[in-house]
Amino acid sequence: MGSVVLLAYTVLTGCATPPTDPAARAAYDQANDPLEPLNRKTFALNQFLDKTIFKPAAQAYVAVIPGDARGAIHHMLDNMKEPTLFFNNVLQGQFKRAEITLGRFVVNTTVGFGGMVDVMTLSGVERQPADFGQTLYVWGVPSGPYLVLPILGPTNPRDAVGSAVDSYDDPFTIVANEHGVTELTTARFLVGGVEERASVLDELDTLEKNSVDFYAEMRSLAQQHRAAELKNGKAPDAEPDLYEDPGKAAPAKPGAMKKPPTRAVAKARLPAHRHVHTVLLKRWHSRSVSRCAAPRCVAPKA
Repeated sequence: MGSVVLLAYTVLTGCATPPTDPAARAAYDQANDPLEPLNRKTFALNQFLDKTIFKPAAQAYVAVIPGDARGAIHHMLDNMKEPTLFFNNVLQGQFKRAEITLGRFVVNTTVGFGGMVDVMTLSGVERQPADFGQTLYVWGVPSGPYLVLPILGPTNPRDAVGSAVDSYDDPFTIVANEHGVTELTTARFLVGGVEERASVLDELDTLEKNSVDFYAEMRSLAQQHRAAELKNGKAPDAEPDLYEDPGKAAPAKPGAMKKPPTRAVAKARLPAHRHVHTVLLKRWHSRSVSRCAAPRCVAPKA
């Protein structure tokens, strides 16, 4: 169903036209955003919803709920996701990570008062993130193009399917649906979105204020974060031809001096907006991204 909707959107709105200039084409291919015209419109819609609904709700949440209580809510929501993490680690053959996840869930649910206290992290046993989009990646399923979904934000077709599967197969959601208390599932989704949006209030404001092109900035950050997330926090390998001019006719002769790349070529070959805030990049590798209406590539506060 999701693929049909994506196809319909593509037909109705059209795709970005690939540039003919070699350097520009290299940047275009790296961005992997052929749906950019549609994605920018959806991004603008999400920004409007965020400024009118989600950001004010997050600000009210911070003003009303004390910090310790917000921390307990965050830990409890994370703990409810642990069974999904466990199953995905098993499906990926990451049995050690699955064992750690199971232990975290048992201890935090019991000793940690339903997960309100993350006892295991305090003891040095870190969370082992995994999702079905990552599982599909491990199984060799290609990501498809960059995609911005209404409310849910940056993703791609593979991860969109993965998120849907994770939501459908979530044990707490299944139990709630079987007992006819779907209101709990809705409340969990809304509270989780507001809580995660509240955790990046200052960071998103600063990032937007300092961005020349906020859409391109968020796309670059989302893609860098997801690339590391797919490898369980390991930085992706650098391209061997990172500074190579994509438009050159032939390789240089042996012994010849290499001509340094022009500013335009180097800029095209590097990920867009590399001047991102160090604090955001550090938080990325230790926390999950937000799934609220705000762009999902800025991680919550520690």
